[in-house]
Amino acid sequence: MAERLGPVLRGLRNEAGLTQEELAHESGVSVSTIRRLETGRAHDHRLGTVNLLADALNASPEDRKRLVATLTNTRQRDAEPHPAQAPQQTPAQAPAPEAAPVAAPVERAEPAPARTPVPAPSPIRGELAVAAEDLAREVRRRLQREEEQRRVHDPFALPVRWLPAPERLMDHRANVERLVSGVVPAVSHIDAALDASPDLGGDLRGVADYYRSIRSGRLVILGRAGSGKSVLTMRLALGLLEPPGFPERVPVVFSLGSWDPTTTALRDWMVDLLLRDHPHLGGRVRSGVTLAAALVQADVILPVLDGFDEIAEGLRIQALQELNAELLPMVVTSRHAAFAEAAEAARSPLVLAAAIELADLTVDHVVDYLPRTARPAADRASGSPPLWHDVSKELRALETPAAVTLAAVLSTPLMVTLARTMYSDGPQRDPRELLDAERFPTAHALEEHLLAGFVPALYRPRPAERRTEAGARRRARCNWDAERAQRWLGYLAHHMGSGERDQQDLAWWRIGETLPLALRILAVTLASAGCVALPEWLFGLATSTSGIGWILLDGALMGSVNGAAMGALYAVLVAFGRETFEPSRVRLRIPRRRVDLRGGPVRVTVRRLGAVVVGGFLLGAGLDSAITLEHDLFHQGPFSPAAVAGTLVNLLGAGLIFAGVATMSFLAMAVLETPLDTAAAATPGGLLAANRAAVLQQFVILAPLIALGIAFGGFLVGDLLRPFFGPMEWALSIGLFVGSVAGPGGSSSFLLSFSAWGQWLVLSRFWLPLTGRLPWNTIAFLDDAYRRGVLRQTGAVYQFRHLRLQHHLSQAFREQHRRRYAPAHFAVHVEQPQDYNPLPRTPPSRQLP
Repeated sequence: MAERLGPVLRGLRNEAGLTQEELAHESGVSVSTIRRLETGRAHDHRLGTVNLLADALNASPEDRKRLVATLTNTRQRDAEPHPAQAPQQTPAQAPAPEAAPVAAPVERAEPAPARTPVPAPSPIRGELAVAAEDLAREVRRRLQREEEQRRVHDPFALPVRWLPAPERLMDHRANVERLVSGVVPAVSHIDAALDASPDLGGDLRGVADYYRSIRSGRLVILGRAGSGKSVLTMRLALGLLEPPGFPERVPVVFSLGSWDPTTTALRDWMVDLLLRDHPHLGGRVRSGVTLAAALVQADVILPVLDGFDEIAEGLRIQALQELNAELLPMVVTSRHAAFAEAAEAARSPLVLAAAIELADLTVDHVVDYLPRTARPAADRASGSPPLWHDVSKELRALETPAAVTLAAVLSTPLMVTLARTMYSDGPQRDPRELLDAERFPTAHALEEHLLAGFVPALYRPRPAERRTEAGARRRARCNWDAERAQRWLGYLAHHMGSGERDQQDLAWWRIGETLPLALRILAVTLASAGCVALPEWLFGLATSTSGIGWILLDGALMGSVNGAAMGALYAVLVAFGRETFEPSRVRLRIPRRRVDLRGGPVRVTVRRLGAVVVGGFLLGAGLDSAITLEHDLFHQGPFSPAAVAGTLVNLLGAGLIFAGVATMSFLAMAVLETPLDTAAAATPGGLLAANRAAVLQQFVILAPLIALGIAFGGFLVGDLLRPFFGPMEWALSIGLFVGSVAGPGGSSSFLLSFSAWGQWLVLSRFWLPLTGRLPWNTIAFLDDAYRRGVLRQTGAVYQFRHLRLQHHLSQAFREQHRRRYAPAHFAVHVEQPQDYNPLPRTPPSRQLP
């Protein structure tokens, strides 16, 4: 009888003495996959996965044959492979049936036109194929959760329609079709796709099929602000990730607003964001590069670049040129005006790309959608007509200027969503006030009204309900009133746009940067001083026979020296190096096998070894200087030449001790580092928790290493310096005392000053709430704002629901603090054509330009 994979794998794992978690760490295969394989619930496992497990188990040739035989038996028993799929293809190599390029729609008697081959992804296998499969699953899970959070399908998706963009904003049809020279497309794939969809989309799910019809795989999606481009990109990515199987390339949505093409290449920027949002891709392949870099280099990632218009205006031309230099398949979204201006200035649109433009919502769409979002129970109880009855009647007639203005405003999904939130989701407001022409004489005034009422509507008081004690405490922390919530959100929005360029990413590790540099340096200095002064006082009171006044003075002096040193180093790194302390994407774990020194954190730390040595030497010399100064002033009186010479020798010795201890500690940390699990940092809160755990682990390891290194390192340094400076004494009691203070004090001050979580704790968790700029539980406030719908989540960072909402909150914050801040200079997004026809009830003509 043929063996099954589950029992064979479980037996080999038990023989090797490994748990499922340990096998996952050694092989790179997720724990969930191993669990499904051993229980027999996985029927789609690949040969590459089995090979990874066999390598991690050090399987013999006979055991490998048994594993491969079980794989073959399982496929024959359970699988029905696609006819075009080879038995050993990896998920990234085997395109789903829907992802195959559409053949030319011509008669069978005519030969297919010759085309330039579309660049295919590099073949991948082994751990890279597993990483691509895990990434596809994780991207799909996150996008589905984001769709649910935005209520895209509640009660139904707004009908987003699109038209072909003007030909000046797309490449030649022959280039998009990848036809060779001399071949003229009679009927292009794009025309065929449009002919097959008379309503030009209508359903968001149709965008994936439309993209598959584009031979070059390059598409530009244009539209007005709030026209639904971001939601359309989510639906496109989800459509390409729909089972069965996985696409040839994994679509990943990137927000273009954070890209600076003058400093970072497109592929490098993509790698950075993949590492930020998917920390498990920080693992290294045999060549030494990260999994993220290997996937990008192999063209396995399909970049869905959302928000070309959010790039700084002066960088858009170069950004378009950089995109044209990369001929890989991609999707780019932008406002029409911003992309058209960049294309005209660069004298080229996005090469090899088709372009479509989102159309406005019609009156029929609006009057069908908004009434269905209202709750009919309240209307039946009060006997009044439906909530949107009068407004719908006025919109259908379009006989008054107020109705025409409202129809123009509700032509985008963004404004429809704001109107729904203010009126349908809460019984306090009457939508008939939207037809008040005196109050809202222009479309801009009406849009500002909807934007201004969005946050108060979401933070309206919740009805009392029966809760558990723990749930009541949790809700009490998140029950912020609308006024304070709007002030805190306005503070964040203002500082996100107060620099040289707008920032769309609201990252928890960058919130502290909203404070002036001087205040940040002061906060770091005080925190570092307290980290050393507190253990100095505790150990001094426990061990010293000196008076309490002397102990307090000693701790204050040592803490001040450490605080000044850390503050100065922080100022140098931030002010001159412009360094941002990024969150750690690793956890600490004792390796069970030999460490690969060819790549990974060890090699990275070795490259930084010079800075570690110099920093440790200066810190040790500075602390010894303080000790010597204190001792000479209060015990020996004035300095003598011999005392000066001895002091210099002591400085050298202390510097070497601290430099050696710092080097040893950081190399030990590098050996213990391993990438985070696949879903360990799927959210900003998850990344924060992972960083908090990593910092605490680092403290637990660094504190005793530094303490013991200082206590016993003095003997080694004394032996090294004895041939040059004569006999040197190092008392073990002094070494233990200094180590006991420097171990916890030095490690905690370093971690608070130069880690992302430390900066978050000092600045965002304490300083900003202390001054009233943010709530005490900032991460809970941001998470609550995301659940309410003010923020959206993009990987490990938050973003405001829409850039217009961010600008509105920023401007409102400045108006409340106009004495301190200059007026806002954000442009008003009114993007109506000159001959604007408000909300035609029938789709516009679908004539190609």
